[in-house]
Amino acid sequence: MFQFTEDCVLGVPEIDEEHRHLFDLMNEGMDLARNQYSDDHYEAIKNLLEELNNYAEMHFTREEKYMQEIRDPELILQRNQHILFREKIREWSFVDIDDFEQQHEVLGEIMQYLARWLYHHIISSDAMIGKLPPLEEWMLKENPCEFSDEYRTGIQFIDEEHEELFRITDRANRCMREAEDISAYDDTVAILTELKDYTKRHFTDEEMYMERIHYEGLPAQQRAHESFIDRISNIDLDKVDGDPKDYLQSLIEFLLGWLINHIMYTDQKIPKE
Repeated sequence: MFQFTEDCVLGVPEIDEEHRHLFDLMNEGMDLARNQYSDDHYEAIKNLLEELNNYAEMHFTREEKYMQEIRDPELILQRNQHILFREKIREWSFVDIDDFEQQHEVLGEIMQYLARWLYHHIISSDAMIGKLPPLEEWMLKENPCEFSDEYRTGIQFIDEEHEELFRITDRANRCMREAEDISAYDDTVAILTELKDYTKRHFTDEEMYMERIHYEGLPAQQRAHESFIDRISNIDLDKVDGDPKDYLQSLIEFLLGWLINHIMYTDQKIPKE
């Protein structure tokens, strides 16, 4: 049973209510998968897929409209994730599920995908809606990659590691802005790889500290960290080659925006020893 808990609440009533409906659909699917009294789930699976497709069209449209109204800097990234969700649901709509075994296989795949979506998208991505300052408020600073006192948690090693993350991001940003040929873009990608490796190290250090002090917010932090690592581990190198400057600029803005948001709205809640 999947429950709509407090860590799923964004504080935007319409979006929260639609997220609750997605949890309801998830639980309908789980009940269907457990149903031992009917061998043929053809109609039920088709109805579930139709409901999910309708949910996607209605909910994503409203969510994107809201993000556009508040000038949320993650709008483009959210749109891309929404497109992938729609495409995945539509793929299943064309799968042959006449056979009982195929029905169970497809249903299992749907449930597994929706479970990942719930905890990687709603909790990690949607939770950021409205939390980041509008793009103009921080990206137009003279140096938006500069670590300032407002980002401090008061935990020395965490602050030092955050400063290093800002320094690496700043190097990538400067390298990308000064790039004149493809070799310079290759240097930017190399710095981003360094950022990914250092971020993994930092998240490990941070989680070990939270585990040591028995911090109740550790599970949510782990989900957010895992989601972020997934994103930076899936950099589309084809796009880097095709239109490197625009792609890398967008990527660096996302990395910096996520880091600022995560520090100010999540890490600053971590208690000191």
